[in-house]
Amino acid sequence: MGRRRVNPTRLRWPSQDLNPGAHSPGFCVVLLCECSSGSQGAAPMSLSGPSSLPSPQSGASSFGEKFSRVKFSPSLTLFGGKPMEGWIAVTVSGLVTVSLLKPSGQVLTSTESLCRLRGRVALADIAFTGGGNIVVATADGSSASPVQFYKVCVSVVSEKCRIDTEILPSLFMRCTTDLNRKDKFPAITHLKFLARDMSEQVLLCASSQTSSIVECWSLRKEGLPVNNIFQQISPVVGDKQPTILKWRILSATNDLDRVSAVALPKLPISLTNTDLKVASDTQFYPGLGLALAFHDGSVHIVHRLSLQTMAVFYSSAAPRPVDEPAIKRPRTAGPAVHFKAMQLSWTSLALVGIDNQGKLSVLRLSPSMGHPLEVGLALRHLLFLLEYCMVTGYDWWDILLHVQPSMVQSLVEKLHEEYTRQTAALQQVLSTRILAMKASLCKLSPCTVTRVCDYHTKLFLIAISSTLKSLLRPHFLNTPDKSPGDRLTEICAKITDVDIDKVMINLKTEEFVLDMNTLQALQQLLQWVGDFVLYLLASLPNQGSLLRPGHSFLRDGTSLGMLRELMVVIRIWGLLKPSCLPVYTATSDTQDSMSLLFRLLTKLWICCEAPCPLLPSPCQSTPCLRPPPEHKPLQVAMALP
Repeated sequence: MGRRRVNPTRLRWPSQDLNPGAHSPGFCVVLLCECSSGSQGAAPMSLSGPSSLPSPQSGASSFGEKFSRVKFSPSLTLFGGKPMEGWIAVTVSGLVTVSLLKPSGQVLTSTESLCRLRGRVALADIAFTGGGNIVVATADGSSASPVQFYKVCVSVVSEKCRIDTEILPSLFMRCTTDLNRKDKFPAITHLKFLARDMSEQVLLCASSQTSSIVECWSLRKEGLPVNNIFQQISPVVGDKQPTILKWRILSATNDLDRVSAVALPKLPISLTNTDLKVASDTQFYPGLGLALAFHDGSVHIVHRLSLQTMAVFYSSAAPRPVDEPAIKRPRTAGPAVHFKAMQLSWTSLALVGIDNQGKLSVLRLSPSMGHPLEVGLALRHLLFLLEYCMVTGYDWWDILLHVQPSMVQSLVEKLHEEYTRQTAALQQVLSTRILAMKASLCKLSPCTVTRVCDYHTKLFLIAISSTLKSLLRPHFLNTPDKSPGDRLTEICAKITDVDIDKVMINLKTEEFVLDMNTLQALQQLLQWVGDFVLYLLASLPNQGSLLRPGHSFLRDGTSLGMLRELMVVIRIWGLLKPSCLPVYTATSDTQDSMSLLFRLLTKLWICCEAPCPLLPSPCQSTPCLRPPPEHKPLQVAMALP
């Protein structure tokens, strides 16, 4: 998109606002929200590599091609390259302090001056370089003073924390170099790096009592011209031109109303010319806009590079008709409700702010910034962001704010299609995450709300299966690479016999030996598995009803295979401690309930693995089996063949 101007789109948000406040003359002036220890004025010193988000029309099917992992080293590492935990803070007096947490619990702390000539620090921010270095930006609050930058290197020497600082190029705001506006904006009110992992770009805001101006600066490497005399003395210098780092202004706004808060995007996006052009053509703007809140109650979304207005939000408490002249608007008795602090969500589709009255507000930010889109293109935008959240693990609550009930079915189907295109290893990693995502999507539509129960049940079944398999231990330490749980899965998938005892004899039962107290403690989980198998088999006569909970399990061979494995495990543990077995009420005292359920479950599983027009019918004349009376949620009876 570059400097291309985007027509602003005016939207409205509920009136809620908050008060500006200055930094207290206390200890820390840096406040970064991702401090793991929760200390004010601290920033974590180890971050994992961010995923770069390209344009949604890249055409790649693999998540590895859609989202590239950017190399990003931690600030300090332990043995084997493990990141070391710690935090860094900057004080009002120009000191930088670092605390490191060792694995033993010992805390190493050190304090050092940012430079030899210490000065007052009113504003500060911290960013990280790809190599793990820390960059600190400071300002004393006056626009006539330079904005200073320092590189901070942290190391551990002889079990002591060591801090080394280096002065980087500084800058003066351009508004102070203009003679006509030299004294118009006397104070720097906001100083922020554009991204935590982007120390080469910084956003500055200078303000007066009534107005503000915002500037975006970039640190670039430029060639240093060499005089011809030196080139003749040392020809090598002429072949390789020396370079220096220099701050260059990228863009600046015109005079604005007074800025009360700034929120920067967290979504790491690709800023290449190609991706910016595709984003402009498809009107896909998440991560490209930053939010500026003003004292008149409005919020402007501006482009992070050109600072051109992309969208405008006005408080509903003081609406501004477009056709009403400004001179006719009545003045309010007191200060307008305005945001004092704001944060953009991970995908930049929601803005959370606190106003000067202490109220919390949430604003929905459309991926297209309010521009009308075709339904198919809007679905692709949301699908692309859902895939990103599925890969990175970020919460997708802000994406759900933009999903209409009519979109749910298409989104779930397309999300499943993209998931099945991935490798088997990646599918296994993302298996639970996509189930949780489908469940949250299906809650938004009355047509798909019945599926939510099935998705949550699958999540619970996976959790139980993982827990029970993790209790299995190999009989000998020098076992092959396959764990007992893997061998159980392999044998149950290979042997399709309906007799549970014939499947059991192919396993090494000594790997299933557990403490008797542990087995008894697992009885409720085992009872749930048994009740659920009985419920599914009792649902077979109603398999045509899509509204019945558990319908999707009847055609899900993976889940049925998991239940078969658990039935085998329960059978073996029942031989060790019969009291841990699921309890059923049968019409025949000689009926082997576990064997009967396994036989029917296996037939159903075989039909799912090799589709058959006729599923096993439970409505035949056989002994009746039902859960015990105390199991109220599953009061069903079933005739078993």
